[in-house]
Amino acid sequence: MKLATLIKSTFTTSALLMSSLTFAANIEVNANGNDLAIKGYDAVSYFTKGAPAKGTDNFTAAYNGAIYQFSSADNRDLFKSEPSKYAPQYGGYCAFGVTMHKKFDTDPMAWHIRGDKLYLNLNKDVQKKWVTDIPGYIETAQTNWTDIKGLTTEQIEKVYD
Repeated sequence: MKLATLIKSTFTTSALLMSSLTFAANIEVNANGNDLAIKGYDAVSYFTKGAPAKGTDNFTAAYNGAIYQFSSADNRDLFKSEPSKYAPQYGGYCAFGVTMHKKFDTDPMAWHIRGDKLYLNLNKDVQKKWVTDIPGYIETAQTNWTDIKGLTTEQIEKVYD
Protein backbone atom coordinates (compact mmCIF):
# COMPACT_ATOMS: atom_id res chain seq x y z
CA MET A 1 0.00 0.00 0.00
CA LYS A 2 1.36 3.43 -0.90
CA LEU A 3 2.17 5.78 1.97
CA ALA A 4 -0.33 8.40 0.75
CA THR A 5 -3.13 5.80 0.65
CA LEU A 6 -2.15 4.52 4.08
CA ILE A 7 -2.13 8.04 5.54
CA LYS A 8 -5.50 8.87 3.98
CA SER A 9 -6.99 5.60 5.23
CA THR A 10 -5.53 6.10 8.71
CA PHE A 11 -6.80 9.69 8.92
CA THR A 12 -10.27 8.69 7.71
CA THR A 13 -10.49 5.92 10.31
CA SER A 14 -9.21 8.24 13.01
CA ALA A 15 -11.69 10.96 12.07
CA LEU A 16 -14.56 8.50 12.37
CA LEU A 17 -13.32 7.31 15.75
CA MET A 18 -12.79 10.83 17.06
CA SER A 19 -16.24 12.01 16.02
CA SER A 20 -17.80 9.22 18.07
CA LEU A 21 -15.86 9.91 21.26
CA THR A 22 -16.69 12.32 24.04
CA PHE A 23 -13.94 14.85 24.54
CA ALA A 24 -13.15 17.44 27.15
CA ALA A 25 -15.05 20.70 26.96
CA ASN A 26 -11.85 22.49 25.94
CA ILE A 27 -11.59 21.74 22.22
CA GLU A 28 -8.14 23.31 22.00
CA VAL A 29 -6.59 20.38 23.89
CA ASN A 30 -6.65 16.73 22.87
CA ALA A 31 -7.85 15.05 26.05
CA ASN A 32 -10.12 12.12 26.81
CA GLY A 33 -13.54 12.31 28.48
CA ASN A 34 -11.82 12.67 31.87
CA ASP A 35 -9.69 15.59 30.57
CA LEU A 36 -6.55 13.44 30.59
CA ALA A 37 -3.92 14.65 28.11
CA ILE A 38 -1.40 12.51 26.18
CA LYS A 39 -3.17 9.34 27.29
CA GLY A 40 -1.50 9.73 30.69
CA TYR A 41 2.06 9.96 29.41
CA ASP A 42 4.55 12.26 31.12
CA ALA A 43 5.17 15.28 28.87
CA VAL A 44 8.42 16.13 30.64
CA SER A 45 9.92 12.66 30.11
CA TYR A 46 10.19 13.28 26.37
CA PHE A 47 12.69 16.04 27.19
CA THR A 48 14.47 14.62 30.24
CA LYS A 49 14.66 10.93 29.26
CA GLY A 50 14.43 11.31 25.50
CA ALA A 51 11.51 8.88 25.56
CA PRO A 52 7.89 8.78 26.66
CA ALA A 53 7.18 7.44 30.14
CA LYS A 54 3.79 6.59 31.52
CA GLY A 55 2.61 9.00 34.20
CA THR A 56 0.60 8.21 37.29
CA ASP A 57 -2.34 9.86 38.98
CA ASN A 58 -0.06 10.39 41.99
CA PHE A 59 1.63 13.28 40.15
CA THR A 60 -0.65 15.55 38.14
CA ALA A 61 -0.95 19.12 36.96
CA ALA A 62 -3.69 20.99 35.13
CA TYR A 63 -2.92 23.12 32.10
CA ASN A 64 -5.22 24.63 29.47
CA GLY A 65 -8.19 22.66 30.76
CA ALA A 66 -6.48 19.27 30.68
CA ILE A 67 -4.86 17.06 33.29
CA TYR A 68 -1.31 15.90 32.71
CA GLN A 69 0.17 12.96 34.58
CA PHE A 70 3.85 12.54 35.45
CA SER A 71 6.16 9.73 36.46
CA SER A 72 7.69 11.74 39.31
CA ALA A 73 7.17 14.79 41.49
CA ASP A 74 10.25 16.37 39.90
CA ASN A 75 8.73 16.10 36.42
CA ARG A 76 5.42 17.47 37.65
CA ASP A 77 7.21 20.42 39.22
CA LEU A 78 9.21 21.10 36.05
CA PHE A 79 5.98 21.11 34.07
CA LYS A 80 4.24 23.42 36.54
CA SER A 81 7.16 25.86 36.39
CA GLU A 82 6.94 26.18 32.60
CA PRO A 83 3.99 24.25 31.13
CA SER A 84 4.18 25.82 27.67
CA LYS A 85 7.72 24.46 27.35
CA TYR A 86 6.66 20.85 27.92
CA ALA A 87 3.07 20.57 26.69
CA PRO A 88 2.79 19.18 23.16
CA GLN A 89 2.22 21.59 20.32
CA TYR A 90 -1.24 22.07 18.80
CA GLY A 91 -2.94 21.04 22.01
CA GLY A 92 -1.59 17.52 21.65
CA TYR A 93 -3.39 16.88 18.36
CA CYS A 94 -1.52 15.21 15.50
CA ALA A 95 0.95 17.75 14.14
CA PHE A 96 0.72 16.36 10.61
CA GLY A 97 -3.07 16.38 10.80
CA VAL A 98 -3.01 20.08 11.66
CA THR A 99 -1.15 20.70 8.37
CA MET A 100 -4.33 19.44 6.68
CA HIS A 101 -6.72 21.44 8.91
CA LYS A 102 -7.58 18.33 10.97
CA LYS A 103 -7.63 17.46 14.65
CA PHE A 104 -6.62 13.84 15.05
CA ASP A 105 -5.78 11.86 18.14
CA THR A 106 -2.17 10.87 18.73
CA ASP A 107 -0.03 7.95 19.71
CA PRO A 108 2.29 9.03 22.54
CA MET A 109 4.96 6.77 21.00
CA ALA A 110 4.90 8.73 17.70
CA TRP A 111 6.71 11.87 18.79
CA HIS A 112 9.44 14.29 17.80
CA ILE A 113 11.16 17.20 19.52
CA ARG A 114 12.17 20.08 17.26
CA GLY A 115 13.32 23.47 18.50
CA ASP A 116 12.60 22.47 22.11
CA LYS A 117 8.94 21.76 21.24
CA LEU A 118 7.14 18.42 21.46
CA TYR A 119 5.17 17.29 18.42
CA LEU A 120 2.94 14.22 18.44
CA ASN A 121 1.56 12.28 15.48
CA LEU A 122 -1.38 9.99 14.90
CA ASN A 123 0.88 6.95 14.61
CA LYS A 124 4.32 5.85 13.41
CA ASP A 125 3.24 5.62 9.76
CA VAL A 126 2.07 9.24 9.77
CA GLN A 127 5.24 10.21 11.61
CA LYS A 128 7.28 8.81 8.69
CA LYS A 129 5.61 11.38 6.45
CA TRP A 130 6.03 14.15 9.08
CA VAL A 131 9.80 13.70 9.26
CA THR A 132 10.21 14.18 5.50
CA ASP A 133 9.78 17.97 5.88
CA ILE A 134 9.46 18.94 9.53
CA PRO A 135 10.28 22.65 9.06
CA GLY A 136 7.77 22.99 6.22
CA TYR A 137 5.07 21.08 8.07
CA ILE A 138 5.61 23.14 11.22
CA GLU A 139 5.26 26.35 9.24
CA THR A 140 1.98 25.14 7.70
CA ALA A 141 0.69 23.75 11.00
CA GLN A 142 1.42 27.02 12.83
CA THR A 143 -0.77 28.90 10.37
CA ASN A 144 -3.50 26.27 10.31
CA TRP A 145 -3.61 25.90 14.10
CA THR A 146 -4.57 29.56 14.41
CA ASP A 147 -7.56 28.83 12.17
CA ILE A 148 -8.75 25.56 13.75
CA LYS A 149 -7.76 25.53 17.41
CA GLY A 150 -11.11 26.86 18.62
CA LEU A 151 -13.21 24.68 16.29
CA THR A 152 -14.76 21.28 16.88
CA THR A 153 -14.02 18.50 14.39
CA GLU A 154 -17.54 18.96 13.00
CA GLN A 155 -16.97 22.68 12.45
CA ILE A 156 -13.61 21.97 10.80
CA GLU A 157 -15.23 19.49 8.42
CA LYS A 158 -17.83 22.07 7.36
CA VAL A 159 -15.17 24.69 6.67
CA TYR A 160 -12.29 22.64 5.22
CA ASP A 161 -13.81 19.53 3.63
